[in-house]
Amino acid sequence: MTTPITPMALYVHWPFCKAKCPYCDFNSHVREGVNDAQWKEALLAEMRHVAALTGPRLITSVFFGGGTPSLMAADTVGAVLNEAERQWGLDERCEITLEANPTSVEAGKFRDFRAAGINRVSIGVQSLRGTDLKALGRMHSVGEAKEAVKLAERIFDRYSFDLIYARSGQTSEAWAEELAEAILMAGDHMSVYQLTIEPGTQFHTLYHSKRLQIPDEDTSTSLYEITQSMLNDAGMPAYEVSNHARPGQESRHNLTYWRYGEYAGIGPGAHGRLVLNGQVQATRTHRAPEEWLARVERDGHGYHSFEAIDVRAQFDERLMMGLRLREGVAMEGLNPDWLNLDKIAMLKAEGLLEKSDSRLTPTHAGRMVLTSLNGAILI
Repeated sequence: MTTPITPMALYVHWPFCKAKCPYCDFNSHVREGVNDAQWKEALLAEMRHVAALTGPRLITSVFFGGGTPSLMAADTVGAVLNEAERQWGLDERCEITLEANPTSVEAGKFRDFRAAGINRVSIGVQSLRGTDLKALGRMHSVGEAKEAVKLAERIFDRYSFDLIYARSGQTSEAWAEELAEAILMAGDHMSVYQLTIEPGTQFHTLYHSKRLQIPDEDTSTSLYEITQSMLNDAGMPAYEVSNHARPGQESRHNLTYWRYGEYAGIGPGAHGRLVLNGQVQATRTHRAPEEWLARVERDGHGYHSFEAIDVRAQFDERLMMGLRLREGVAMEGLNPDWLNLDKIAMLKAEGLLEKSDSRLTPTHAGRMVLTSLNGAILI
């Protein structure tokens, strides 16, 4: 009897954008020009390096994130997928996602990306209001966003798009109207994020200098409740805090993260979690694009030293990630000695947690206070 090959996800980071959005704290950079051939070879080299370490795996999902991966050359995308097939093998149902901006130039490449092997796109719509798109630093129009979504529906097996709420001056009535428009455009998946003010961003500077106002806590809660209610009624309940899907259409790649599965990360600033020689290892690559590129060309990879994650840290990570999911986290393998069972019973009585012998699950109310829940139930 043959031993099953361990499944693994693959994340590919493309760090370049046409412009830096004022709310974004991702590892993204604006450059005048990029040598596509040079970057393609570097991504392939780093993939070969990590494949030599992992040994046999079966890739169940690939995610091209960024930055703006839709700025990549389609043949670079194809080369990465071909190399992943050579090094590990792609599952016959492999979900292959590319994040895309809906400008007309990038949307025009959708057919090329489909031919390269992409079967799912995630489009950064962010808003269906022109003034808010401008305030968010987006370079597309509402019309371009709608056309890009229509094009994605025709070309790809699956598609999703992102929206941001709790924007400056946004009211509950305005958000409900906008979300209703978005639902009419939606396929089987939508990601809806509350705007957060992240350190190091332009919005952080503006907010702390009183030049940017965002909705207060009561309004933000109302916007969240509207989001949950309307998408639930539309048949796309939240399967994770900010992600909604029709049953069976959840992002398989992101579920790997939240279920604490294995994933390899390549490209500048990419993170990973790999089991090597029986030990869970945290991996990360150098963040600065040019330095990463130089290291790959010199050493064959841009990885920092791997960090072994001890069993307690694994427990904490698995709990933190799993509680983001509507399904919660499986109790099997969780050490009860590290859980405050009295506190869990109290939170259950307060309607914030549900606990069975097999699962620990946040309720609707509990998902609104996840940070507090995590801190409360750990010993």
